[in-house]
Amino acid sequence: MNHRSTAVLLFATSLAPACHAAQAAADGPAGPPASSAASTSPRVGTDPGHAGQGTPLVPAAHDQLAAFAAGCFWGVEDAYRHVPGVVATAVGYAGGHTADPTYERVCTHTTGHAETVLIEYDPTRVPYEQLLRVFWKIHDPTQVGGQGPDEGDSYRSVVFTFTAEQAAAAQASKQAEQKHLSSPIATQLRPMGAFYKAEEYHQQYAERTGHHGCPIRVDVTKL
Repeated sequence: MNHRSTAVLLFATSLAPACHAAQAAADGPAGPPASSAASTSPRVGTDPGHAGQGTPLVPAAHDQLAAFAAGCFWGVEDAYRHVPGVVATAVGYAGGHTADPTYERVCTHTTGHAETVLIEYDPTRVPYEQLLRVFWKIHDPTQVGGQGPDEGDSYRSVVFTFTAEQAAAAQASKQAEQKHLSSPIATQLRPMGAFYKAEEYHQQYAERTGHHGCPIRVDVTKL
């Protein structure tokens, strides 16, 4: 059972504060040992914008930031780490109404936070519009309040924007994507607020472990 299934099951039985206890116990505080798959993973950094616990985000002078929520952040981060031009990624929590969220609190679906991937990218190598195209490809944006079997607002679909230009691009991209879908897109477009970096054992999980417990809808090597 991956951390997603564990979270849903324990929330349903009112034991959500321990939602990742089984996974954490199995992995240890820093996660399981890296597998041989990690050696073939792309060389992408792990410190986008010097992310911390709600601290200001500051990319390198020539880079820009983007942030997306599309369900389980393990798989979403794995996808973006395969996009040429992405400089660094980290997973965390955004869009909530409480300070200092932890995974245990977020998975109770009471903090308002979405599992989010923060991305630092080089706009001379990959335009923001390409990051949006990847976002639409890797999940089902028509699903309301979750993704796949993972239900609850922490798994909702959100594009968090950093500038007016990103907001306009996201809106245009959403409208273009809707033309190809029979159901209405449920994705929220929201200005980026505080980003809280998740616990270390969540960071680059698929890359470190070779375990793809939160699969996405496309082959990450073809993004």
